[in-house]
Amino acid sequence: MYQIIQKRNIFLTISGILVGLSIIFLSLWGLKYGIDFSGGALMEIKFNKERPSVSVVQDALNDLSLSSLMVQPVDTDSMILRFQDISEEKHQAILGKLHGIFASSTNKTEDEEKLAASSTTAEMAINSQSDFEEMRYDSVGPTIGAELKRKSLLAIIIVLIAIVVYIAWAFRRVSRPVESWKYGISAIIALFHDVIITIGAFALFGKYFGTEINAAFIAAILTVLGYSVNDTIVVFDRVRENLPKSDLDFEGTVNVSVNESITRSLNTSLTTLVVLLAILFFGGGSIKDFVLALSIGIFVGTYSSIFLASPILILWERFGKK
Repeated sequence: MYQIIQKRNIFLTISGILVGLSIIFLSLWGLKYGIDFSGGALMEIKFNKERPSVSVVQDALNDLSLSSLMVQPVDTDSMILRFQDISEEKHQAILGKLHGIFASSTNKTEDEEKLAASSTTAEMAINSQSDFEEMRYDSVGPTIGAELKRKSLLAIIIVLIAIVVYIAWAFRRVSRPVESWKYGISAIIALFHDVIITIGAFALFGKYFGTEINAAFIAAILTVLGYSVNDTIVVFDRVRENLPKSDLDFEGTVNVSVNESITRSLNTSLTTLVVLLAILFFGGGSIKDFVLALSIGIFVGTYSSIFLASPILILWERFGKK
């Protein structure tokens, strides 16, 4: 049997270091907000021909006066353009300019160039289908972005409160040696640990890789909360079952319960992570940040359910004796 609870100081120290680093990353660099929160437009283009360089695209769009234009190559044949919110007319003008990159690279007669210049933006968009495909176009105003940020935070707070209430109710008959509501607080501490480390990792990725957070990231965080608390409740429920029939003290009972649950928790999480990693490496670029957040959160959540939430129960029990 693994002496997990007896070695709790090691695991609590590891968690403390990771949380501390995450807070430092957030303080130094903050999060890089996507258009869902900051407002603006995002266009993803997949080129059927050779992908032009970033400088070529920037030069082609220069006279459109796109505010905060950012051009980011993706994979080997795609490119993401970010800029402030624009009208549909300017959106079509961008497509025309991109088509012009390929049109200017071929030898045209003067009459052909005049004909191309007189084409409507709709015609240019149709012609551009042989040069590139517009995979997606998202546009969010700054007011909507601020409202979405506020609602996302509210959603997380409501979920955390609901988890505390549910666990306190589910363990209402467990009063010795740790009160039922303390199980809920222990689970919330573990969830805070999972969320802050995941967010801290994205602060690090945003600094060095330009990774942004968006609505999909909030969905990933909420999923992580549900997944992690499920693992934690499985361990706590085994503690509840073992308490009436155990001849060991509370620490020993918790350690036995963790050992009885650890194989199930690890197998469930590992199979989930295998699928997520397959999607991360072989899936589309538009969902990679979502899958990355899920992968980090589930990995950390599995760790906290086994090595953090249960040791916190022992701290509650020791503190209650003083």
